[in-house]
Amino acid sequence: MDFLDHRYFGNSVQQWLIAFGVVIVSLLVLKLMRVFLIRRLVAMAEKTETQVDDFLVDVVAKTRRFFVVILALYMGVQFITIPASVAGVLDIVVVITVLLQVGFWGNAMITFLVGRVVKARMATDGASATTVTALGFLGRFVLWSVVLLFALDNVGVNITGLAAGLGIGGIAIALAVQSILGDLFASLSIVLDKPFVIGDFIIVDQYVGTVEHIGLKTTRVRSLSGEQVIFSNADLLKSRIRNYKRMFERRVVFGVGVTYQTPREKVELVSRILKESIEKQSVARFDRAHFKEFGDSALTYEAVYYVKSPEYNIYMDTQQAINLEIMRRFEEEKIEFAYPTRTLYVHQG
Repeated sequence: MDFLDHRYFGNSVQQWLIAFGVVIVSLLVLKLMRVFLIRRLVAMAEKTETQVDDFLVDVVAKTRRFFVVILALYMGVQFITIPASVAGVLDIVVVITVLLQVGFWGNAMITFLVGRVVKARMATDGASATTVTALGFLGRFVLWSVVLLFALDNVGVNITGLAAGLGIGGIAIALAVQSILGDLFASLSIVLDKPFVIGDFIIVDQYVGTVEHIGLKTTRVRSLSGEQVIFSNADLLKSRIRNYKRMFERRVVFGVGVTYQTPREKVELVSRILKESIEKQSVARFDRAHFKEFGDSALTYEAVYYVKSPEYNIYMDTQQAINLEIMRRFEEEKIEFAYPTRTLYVHQG
């Protein structure tokens, strides 16, 4: 028993043995808890369809060994007496260790969320996955910046001036890259609000084409004539965009003119011919057909119908079929189409 009463560095052998035992037991308990939690959560994840279990598994798996070791050492130190200076250093080490572990947990959370969003978008909108990944990088940068500031604050560094300097520097950088940041936030708006996605057929001002790529700064559109048109994201959102991919049906207005020599009973028949010609097409939904006006060289009719498909080729096929049917019916009824005429003025002097 005398051996246990011997003192080393201000503590008896018994106190050192107790502290060492606490460290060993703490290490075992913490490691067993980590393994138990991971196995338990993995088993739960296999039985459920939610991704919350997978997220918790990733977070627990990111618990670092140095965090477990430092935590166990800190528990053991509570059973011995150490100098105030050493205790202060140990407290700083423990706080920094906890901050680092929180950073790793936060990083795991960001990685899980970004991976989930990217996986969901890859099937429908692959280009937006790039933007989401970049936002994940930005989130990690902010996370570790906060961890660094808290760590410096616990070390004793005055972070007020540093934070003010970073704020001023951030403003200067933001002004310098204002256009780039504008395009970046515009890209974020496109990804979240989805005014269009890859594959959509859009019209922007006089430009017409299909969206091929949505990047962090630009959006690329393949025009009908074959060339690629590149828009700045910020400028694109300031424009009026017409998205034809989301058009459920197409409204069509067309006119027909017949000669003034057409008998009145035939004039009354034309509107019915237009209606029947439209209704004969399975993809067309008739709206109206009227004798519109007395034109300069023709009796003018106007017809309106809807094509039950947004596809342009289907619209053109339908219009062609309607035109041919109208021609056939006019031939049967001996109705003549009007054509433009010119008046020749002869000056005699």
